[in-house]
Amino acid sequence: MKKTIIKITNLAFATFLLISFNGCTKYEEGPNFSFRSKNERLSNIWKVENYKINDKDFTSLVASYTETFSKQNAYNYSWGVLNGEGSWVFQNDDKEVKLTGNDNQSQRVLTILKLEEKTLWYTYTLDGDKHELHLISK
Repeated sequence: MKKTIIKITNLAFATFLLISFNGCTKYEEGPNFSFRSKNERLSNIWKVENYKINDKDFTSLVASYTETFSKQNAYNYSWGVLNGEGSWVFQNDDKEVKLTGNDNQSQRVLTILKLEEKTLWYTYTLDGDKHELHLISK
């Protein structure tokens, strides 16, 4: 009887894993599965690993830039003497993050490409230019 229960439990778990890893990703670059919620993964202090505008590399210009997302939906950024703060919220089936009330940017929508515990990739458009940031946990 115990062996049957164990086999059924193992089968149910294996089925769960197959379903979870098979096309459940919300973001273009993943992850396919995470035990941490999107809110927990986003809530972090991030620093720039790579920054491109229209596929041209501008990483060296923003080496000191950081962004902080809190679990209470507060947001701030810092880049040398430039700082700003506001709030954030997921939207569009959690594929985007809407930033509001930030200095020098009344509103911005970030399209998430990748959201992992220590990696955040997103794009946004500003004045017709595509900005893509790859951030890592600080």
